[in-house]
Amino acid sequence: MPTADLASSFEAFFDATTSFFEHLSDVRWTPFAIALGFLLAMQLCRAWAWRNVLRAAYPGVRIPFTGLAAAYLAGAGINAIFPARAGDVTKVFLVKRQIPGSSYPAVTSSFLVQTVFDTTVGLLVLFYAISQGLLPKPPDLPSLPAFEISFWAEHPRTLLIVTGLLLLAVAIGVYYLGHHVRRFWARVRQGVVILTKPRRYLREVAAWQGVGWLCRFAAFWFFLEAFGIGGSVGSVMLVMSVQAIATIVPFTPGGAGAQQALLVATLNGPSRSAVLSFSVGTQIAMAAWSVVLGFAAILLVFRTADWRGLIKQAQDEAEEEKKAAPAGAG
Repeated sequence: MPTADLASSFEAFFDATTSFFEHLSDVRWTPFAIALGFLLAMQLCRAWAWRNVLRAAYPGVRIPFTGLAAAYLAGAGINAIFPARAGDVTKVFLVKRQIPGSSYPAVTSSFLVQTVFDTTVGLLVLFYAISQGLLPKPPDLPSLPAFEISFWAEHPRTLLIVTGLLLLAVAIGVYYLGHHVRRFWARVRQGVVILTKPRRYLREVAAWQGVGWLCRFAAFWFFLEAFGIGGSVGSVMLVMSVQAIATIVPFTPGGAGAQQALLVATLNGPSRSAVLSFSVGTQIAMAAWSVVLGFAAILLVFRTADWRGLIKQAQDEAEEEKKAAPAGAG
């Protein structure tokens, strides 16, 4: 059995939360506010990149950035509250409504185009942290007080089996769609058409995602300054790597507990309490800021405070489109 159970992850998170509120007066609010500004800039850059993907999929169709950015921020806010990436579904629903003649398969696949760049950069950040010895060594992972990390570290065969089954399920799904739902597959290809134009993709999508990653890097730098730890390239890379690891296969919302366990074991700070305060303070701030921006976007752009009703309308439209589609259209 692993040395940590699921309760230990929550205990690590609440321990860090207590430390955060005990040291709230030590937070430097100017760099804290700058960090929040960079987080907003990151979201807007990503929204602009997605708009360029959609413009390639629907040439000649006007796609307003304000509405798309509002949908992007709304989805990010919902992701901060609900699990299973419910916010990503919301983004697709709200954006599809703004593009005349669009389809859900095409809009969904266009959204997934961003994973190409994100996965590449995420792996590079992770490899950097590993090569520099910033992360715990594999033999030390089972002893960390975070169930989601210690469980997989002690059961590598289970991890490989689960990963293999997930990849197999994806492969079967892709094969089925490719051979049985041709019109659906054609719409999916429409959403990713920009990938067939490498220069345009690099200029209009990857470049803006790169700027977004730089904004994210700057945000964590200023968060480290705000909590008195001090920004550095190594520290920021470590924080970004820890976030990626903690959210790959989370048992807790947002990898709560896993992030705290990893950062306490790896991040150099003036004290353990300072690292705990930073870890949970940043997590709370990012979630709360996403919620504030998301609901502000819904209120100002969509002119409603009933976000559930907005999502319900979009879902109803999706069901109507599905029923109206001819047999075999997907």
